[in-house]
Amino acid sequence: MSIITIQLGQCGNQIGREVFDTICTDFRSTHGLCSKKENESFQAACKERFFSEEKPRVLAARAVLVDMEPKVIGQTLSTASRSGTWNYDHRSHFCQKQGSGNNWANGYCVHGPKHKETIMNLVQKEAEKCDRLSGFLTVMSMAGGTGSGLGTFVTESLKDTYPTSFLLNHVIWPYRTGEVIVQNYNSVLTLSHLYQSSDALLVHENDAIHKICAQLMNIKQISFQDVNRVIAHQLGSVFQPAYSSESAACYSRSPLGDLMEALVPHPEFKMLGLRNIPQMSENSLAYSTFAWPGLLKHLRQMLIANAKMEEGGFQEPALYTSWLNAQDALTIWKTPRAFNKYEKSASLVSNSQFLLKPVDSVVGKAWKMFASKAYVHQYTKFGIEEEDFMDCFTTLEQVIASYTNL
Repeated sequence: MSIITIQLGQCGNQIGREVFDTICTDFRSTHGLCSKKENESFQAACKERFFSEEKPRVLAARAVLVDMEPKVIGQTLSTASRSGTWNYDHRSHFCQKQGSGNNWANGYCVHGPKHKETIMNLVQKEAEKCDRLSGFLTVMSMAGGTGSGLGTFVTESLKDTYPTSFLLNHVIWPYRTGEVIVQNYNSVLTLSHLYQSSDALLVHENDAIHKICAQLMNIKQISFQDVNRVIAHQLGSVFQPAYSSESAACYSRSPLGDLMEALVPHPEFKMLGLRNIPQMSENSLAYSTFAWPGLLKHLRQMLIANAKMEEGGFQEPALYTSWLNAQDALTIWKTPRAFNKYEKSASLVSNSQFLLKPVDSVVGKAWKMFASKAYVHQYTKFGIEEEDFMDCFTTLEQVIASYTNL
């Protein structure tokens, strides 16, 4: 089944392009393959999921690109075309000449309703190219105006138009040191609204990815492209075709459905985290070997962080909430094929308390600003009232309470 990716705003479009580039590179790789038949089976599943064939040997991404400024979309389209192996359909993008000014309300209340019909027509055309539609993956940031505000509006429109399709929002959490002065307002508004319309939120924290670039990839001067490539590698590792332990005869047909079934057992718990190992510079990779027991032990340590627990496997009941038994809480997917030059690699997607402190921090900072009425007029002039802010704070306080009681 196919996934349509909706790339929203500057961040969403830059990450989306890196994701498709990573997937296409892996699609054409022969590193670590088991057999020709295995490779053909993998490529068929991958192509159905992410690409259509626009012309021989050139794949067209199943994606819609949206931004309120043309520069990034122009760069994204041209960079993809230069790869020579994949591109975007040049009719599947939408941009204007004026951005959202880092204001969530401008993206949500103004640009969203104004351009809804055009954007949803592009989505419909992309959906009609799919033999079987699994759902939508939106890629967006929380800090700015277009990705967060317009992205939230598009998410709600997708839910209304395609109520039976799965909807996963990939959300970039801003740096704690700050990217824009009102990023906490934008984050609170984004999270609270997405919690009402999305099936799940897969979150990457910029600070955590920056740390991977510095400490594991040994990058001295870290750029946004470096950060985006790490995120793309992690996303690709999860969404590339794999076998479930129950069905080793064929690759998964509904990746979004599989994720939702395994990871979102209750509508109060929708925030997913992603960890992947190993990640290192190409220079180090050439001299490294890995074994499954060591990789899985490391992955488990990343999951429990500083929890004081004895060593054990992923079946250990103490890892999970009391109302889920360990066998139901853990689902394993695997493939004999190497991913992105790593002979052995492992990824863990979890629904846990990993975002509890960041959410609490963002809500606290936003509330302090709101209590002093700082910048509130910038939102009310576009239609977001003080009561709307209060509703959003209430929604996220409930999310915090739910995760605290896990």
